[in-house]
Amino acid sequence: MEDCCWVEIETAERDKRRELVLQGSKVDSRIRDGGGYLPPQLFRLSLLNYLEVSQCRSLQELQPSIGSLTQLQSLILCHNQLTALPAAALGQLRNLRVLDVSNNHLQCLPTELRNLNELNTINASCNRLQILPAELCMCQKLAVLNVSHNELSRFPDEFFIAGRLSALSTLSASENAIEELPGDICNLPSLKSLDLSSNKLSELPSELADCPKLKEMNLKGNKLSDKRLEKMLNGCQTKAILDYLRAGHHGKGKGKVAGSSKEDLKEKDRRKKKDKRLKGVQNEEEDQVEELNKLVIRVLHISESPSALVVKVTPVVKDVRPYIVCCLVRGMNLKPGNALKRFLAAQNKLHDEICEKRTVATIATHELKKVKGPLLYDARPPQTLKIAPLGRNEVKAANLLQQLKQEAEELRKQKKRPNVSGLHKYLQLLDGKENYPCVVDADGDVISFPPITNSDKTKVSKTTTDLFMEVTSSVSLQVCKDVMDTLILKMAELNKFTFTNKETEASSDPETDPADLKSALGEVTVGGSEQSGSPELTVEQVRVVDIDGNLKVVYPAKTDLNMELSSLTVVR
Repeated sequence: MEDCCWVEIETAERDKRRELVLQGSKVDSRIRDGGGYLPPQLFRLSLLNYLEVSQCRSLQELQPSIGSLTQLQSLILCHNQLTALPAAALGQLRNLRVLDVSNNHLQCLPTELRNLNELNTINASCNRLQILPAELCMCQKLAVLNVSHNELSRFPDEFFIAGRLSALSTLSASENAIEELPGDICNLPSLKSLDLSSNKLSELPSELADCPKLKEMNLKGNKLSDKRLEKMLNGCQTKAILDYLRAGHHGKGKGKVAGSSKEDLKEKDRRKKKDKRLKGVQNEEEDQVEELNKLVIRVLHISESPSALVVKVTPVVKDVRPYIVCCLVRGMNLKPGNALKRFLAAQNKLHDEICEKRTVATIATHELKKVKGPLLYDARPPQTLKIAPLGRNEVKAANLLQQLKQEAEELRKQKKRPNVSGLHKYLQLLDGKENYPCVVDADGDVISFPPITNSDKTKVSKTTTDLFMEVTSSVSLQVCKDVMDTLILKMAELNKFTFTNKETEASSDPETDPADLKSALGEVTVGGSEQSGSPELTVEQVRVVDIDGNLKVVYPAKTDLNMELSSLTVVR
């Protein structure tokens, strides 16, 4: 195998970079010329915590040398033609949190994944998996498992043992051949979203109704023996389906026999615990009414909004950054003291933590009065995508990234640091991508360029009260929703803090320092009514539709913002 030189790898090694993206036809051509392998010098980049090699059809095998990149937190290997993974080598990546091997030709996943104690997300959709390793149940922090579009016929029984996979919140296994869902699925205490559509299920266990946090369920396309239940799956809300199962209609869970005294006792005990928990919550609510009203969020549905905003998604984003969730928030008070700086700092912190340095998701906020709908979520070549970034003149995306990279290098040398900071640390996330994601307004202006920046046209200022907010992700729709939930809760806390502390309004320029805005990755403004004498926020739904107008997602839905906090009240 020829040890050829790759400019991207040399640059990453010289600059001691933490992120590297190798993607597209040019990279694929070099892999083909190298005998179908990645260059050996790649595996000497010991500082990498994010590596993406995608859309390379010549890549059929990943060398065991990948095990030397022990600092990796995200490994993205989607849209290649991998037939197997180096099992022992993957087991050495003890810091790995995100593994995306979707759209390959894999027939199995390595059992050595059990060694990855930090693993949070596995996306192995669109492969040829026939069985899942039971050892995955040892991944205690695994929250998202996507194995849709494979050849699975069952789940390992070990997945549903009490105490295992206790953090699993999203399980997607649509378009498989799964024949049975075990009744022990109720042992997944964190399960929020379940997608088993288009499988071969004939019955559903009644224990499914005992999953305490299950809010979203898609079981369409299964031919159930209970035809009434099958019809409900195609037209009813999750709650109605769970109520039907809870009532005992066709709830033949595995191992549960009607009239069994042991099972009856378990059911009675379960109900007693639930009643006790509900009673405790009710007592707490009665004793602490004032505490419950500390944070109030009102949800305004589309039907109640005179001018609902719509975001249309083009098909091309599917291969770039397919998921987006949006909403409007009214009632923010950013004028007093350091309120705006706290708001921007909070978003930066969320980007570093729950968004995992924007590798999982990206937040963008805009001044609503400057946003002209309907909006378009699109992906465009870097040479044609133009944006007026925060604090800058309009520029092509390709030129903007080049400018920012030069600035980052100069800053790094000036401060004699091995790493870059602020916005510059996210530049490598777009390396090798042929199209860049963007949100375009009705005037044809790009107002958002995730994960890099927003447009100066819609930037947030101290006078902002009403915001348009977006969260985009390449991982899953549920990730977008979870991030948006967290962001809105944080905004409610900040608004309450501002209201309670009665800070004096700053007499300086109402526009915040451009550097602060840049560092917030595109916090853009929202104009609205004057702040009232209440910290209450109103969240308005925004619909996201496909190019033909078919609904993809609306946020917040009934299952969103369902946070079990005594200090939060959500009025729907």
